[in-house]
Amino acid sequence: MATEPKSFHIQIDPDARFAAAVGGAARYLADAAGLKDDAVAQLQASIVSACREAFDHLTPDHPHLEVTLTSFPDRIEVVLAHQGESLPAVGLDSIAGFAAKMAGGGAVHGGLAGVDRVQYETHGAETVTRLTKYIGRVAPKL
Repeated sequence: MATEPKSFHIQIDPDARFAAAVGGAARYLADAAGLKDDAVAQLQASIVSACREAFDHLTPDHPHLEVTLTSFPDRIEVVLAHQGESLPAVGLDSIAGFAAKMAGGGAVHGGLAGVDRVQYETHGAETVTRLTKYIGRVAPKL
């Protein structure tokens, strides 16, 4: 297995077909990383869902979503970024629900079931949501 990260960076318009294409790229990285079929499908569905939800936060002045998918030896990261409205690309309710499920040790269901960690940050006018799927181990404790 290569130790150099593999990365895709694309800018997409708010179109479900583009969200599906990003999900396909995530599926490719998950397959290449050796994840099991159900984990691959869950990751793909989570990424498509996150992109579609992020479309709601795009504005006429900033109508594009920047997506970077990177495969590292121990994880796959998908970064969703947009300019303008300072809300996460994935809604705060989704992030809060995800965090509550993780803290309670329960199974995560719904749009983010295929990822192990969700991070949100802002950089000036840019809002970034990072979705991480760990490979071959459980997510580290924070």
